[in-house]
Amino acid sequence: MDFNEMAGKAEELAKEHPEQAEGAAEKAGEFGKERFGHDEQIDQGVDKFDDWVPGGKGGDQPEAQPPA
Repeated sequence: MDFNEMAGKAEELAKEHPEQAEGAAEKAGEFGKERFGHDEQIDQGVDKFDDWVPGGKGGDQPEAQPPA
């Protein structure tokens, strides 16, 4: 399995389960902060991941429509 195939599979799974993907990123971020420090950089990485997840809290979501 090559990297592009793995990345495609990860994106597919993140689209299907955005809450779980973001939860996993949060857990990984907490582990990284406990183990290595660099809290600000890790938080930035987790935020970037949340932005990448389609349908997640930071990902591609339908834009809010202004009230009529």
